[in-house]
Amino acid sequence: MSAVARVVLATRNQGKIRELRRILAEADEKIELVGLEEFPEIGEVAETGLTFAENALLKAHAVASASGLPAVADDSGLCVDALNGMPGVFSARWSGSHGDDAANLRLLLAQVSDVPDGRRAAHFACAAAAALPSGAERVVEGVLPGAVIHSSRGTNGFGYDPIFVPDGETRTTAELSAAEKDAISHRGRAFRALVPVLHELLGAQGPVTRA
Repeated sequence: MSAVARVVLATRNQGKIRELRRILAEADEKIELVGLEEFPEIGEVAETGLTFAENALLKAHAVASASGLPAVADDSGLCVDALNGMPGVFSARWSGSHGDDAANLRLLLAQVSDVPDGRRAAHFACAAAAALPSGAERVVEGVLPGAVIHSSRGTNGFGYDPIFVPDGETRTTAELSAAEKDAISHRGRAFRALVPVLHELLGAQGPVTRA
């Protein structure tokens, strides 16, 4: 791609936007990444899929269609082996109230309170999707394996970070610095895997630069 392509990341979360911008810059991709704050007319997309990939694709296609630009979206959550992979796509609303991190943590810890240390394996999973206004799509995934501990530790993270210890670590993801977490996170891994996919998709259609 010789010209700069404009791509919409389907979020208003500035942290996610900055993270993907850093990854694109490291790969020297000529992409202008913007968030949904530039498209106030685009509302929230219902995450009705049964998998992370389905939800990511739903959001990417909706935003690509509404904006007329290539779009990227992600969906992620915590999958606990002892809970048959749950809360999974329901991670953000596990306790019944969307985004109530404290209630979600309390409920999950109560549900695995009798599970011994050797059987508390879990992983964070993320699917990242890219979609073009033409309907073309690609999706990739990133995983961070680890285990759920018995009580919260750390204040640097959000969601289930305070109760998750990555494999090879003694600290929770809420005890890692932002840079340390970015280097190993499920979302960082998915976004890095998405870079060559974006290059391929945008190269095939030619850059789209209109707003």
